[in-house]
Amino acid sequence: MAITSPEAPWVPIARRKQGHRNACIPPQWRIPSAHLPKDPPRFADGLQSALDVPSKVLSKEEIKITEDYTVATFLEAISRRRFSAETAIDAFCHRAAVAHQLTNCLTEPLFKQAAERARFLDRYLDEHGTTLGPLHGLPVSVKDTFDIKGVDSSTGLAALCFKPAEKNAPLVDLLLSLGAVIVAKTNVPQTLSSLDSINNVFGRTMNPVNRLCTAGGSSGGEGVMVAMKGSLVGFGTDLGGSVRIPAMANGVYSFKPSNSRLPYGGQAVLVTEGMTRLGVQPVSGPLARSIDDINLIMKELVPRAGLWGEDCVFGEWNDAQGRLQGAGPNGEIVIGVLRCDGNCTILPPVDQILSEVTSSLKKQPNIKVVEVSTPTAWTQSQSVMDNLISIDGGVLMGKLLESTQEPLVPWMQSRFKTSEPCQLTEVARLQARRTELEYEMLQIWSEVDRYGRRTRKLDAIICPVAPHPVPEIDRYNTLGYTNVFVMFDYPAGTIPIRDVVEQDLRLGQPLGGESLSISDAGCRELWDERTVNRKVYLGTSLSIQVVVPRLEDEKLGRIMTLIDRVVKGHTTGPKLPE
Repeated sequence: MAITSPEAPWVPIARRKQGHRNACIPPQWRIPSAHLPKDPPRFADGLQSALDVPSKVLSKEEIKITEDYTVATFLEAISRRRFSAETAIDAFCHRAAVAHQLTNCLTEPLFKQAAERARFLDRYLDEHGTTLGPLHGLPVSVKDTFDIKGVDSSTGLAALCFKPAEKNAPLVDLLLSLGAVIVAKTNVPQTLSSLDSINNVFGRTMNPVNRLCTAGGSSGGEGVMVAMKGSLVGFGTDLGGSVRIPAMANGVYSFKPSNSRLPYGGQAVLVTEGMTRLGVQPVSGPLARSIDDINLIMKELVPRAGLWGEDCVFGEWNDAQGRLQGAGPNGEIVIGVLRCDGNCTILPPVDQILSEVTSSLKKQPNIKVVEVSTPTAWTQSQSVMDNLISIDGGVLMGKLLESTQEPLVPWMQSRFKTSEPCQLTEVARLQARRTELEYEMLQIWSEVDRYGRRTRKLDAIICPVAPHPVPEIDRYNTLGYTNVFVMFDYPAGTIPIRDVVEQDLRLGQPLGGESLSISDAGCRELWDERTVNRKVYLGTSLSIQVVVPRLEDEKLGRIMTLIDRVVKGHTTGPKLPE
């Protein structure tokens, strides 16, 4: 008689949690099997896009509500009673359920709570004749790390399942106070430390654009939800690039603010509390379908954030439509182009998209574009950042995994290990080096004349989000183009420009030059036709990153709008400087 070994404790917990999640999807919202993609995805079966499936299973009214509105026009429609909040939220919850069945993007479907909230908002509008707040009825989703009272913040760890939060995160309370409706929480990577959103409890989130490629992380579920139009705005967190990378992977917009602009507290506790204050502090940030949507959200949140978050300041967000004064001699907006971080050379499609954006901007008489040499501080800061974000030694995370005998997912097995937390003197040394690098980076933004007077020379920088296109699952290579901007506390956003086409692939043409580093060698493998079929990149998004100095968040919003309008020929948003 065969002896069966007992299950590790995490296995039944995960099974029960998945059952709980599945039960939250109404039977009438189940997708017919004919519309479900093939798993696992294979290159031989094509690119496996899931973007067109919702149009096959949703009603015409649901499609219109979830697809035809910006944040501004949606809020106006609700306030003018063109449709009820209940109708709208039902449509978005249905679409979120469809998105989840296609991509596995949700951890906590909050459809019942969202419906109750929508009915309350409709009653409030009927009784008071006005909306509850400026975001009345807005469907939003949040990364699983944000606490919502009565709901788990498990982050895909069995040890944290079925331990509901006792109160809301401050950002959640802020959103609710303005009338928003939270429709779901979304999936993340195990340990929040990888760039592909997979964990043992919920499984892997798939990229709806091309299921062979990564959905990004650690806010991967949010990137997918916004791309699949399951919410109008999503909120993630960013320490190494965790809102910007999923935005790139899924072809949407994102905004990583400076510290103190949006509340960050009320997160799942995965490191020793207070440790981030010693190292590098993550931030909360939105993902959306347009920069206009992001600007509207930030306009409502930033001035109120200081009322809700102990980590926030009282600020303003001026959406003035007039002249944007730049650093040029005649007020031109001066944009620097950074093509290399000094550690990892960008691949041809990424270089091409930077050149296309640069060319478009140069045609504007009141924009000045300059190529910028790689600052040594940018290159050197990456190792400092890596050390600062690991000062806790992963001790608490290790204990959480060990408590249920939960194994590391394959990608993490060679990358996660626990160690003794850094001594205070070592932390102080790292922070001192950080200060030196921050000062050195100031030189990229300003110049000194022969009399010792310092003036601004750049308004913004454009650079890659990553040195490579959206890679295959588990092949994202480096954080060097995103993580240091968190250490420097620079606001940074992602703008999708266009999709990869066959001309971008340069089939049969090898990459020249020598590797700059180990990470560069890994990046080159993503272009080496002996290790990848470049056609896997077809249809994925090519994006750029826009960066400004710390606390210039509002200016970042306006410059992103300006760039987006110029490159894509948009007719809305701030006027060009005269």
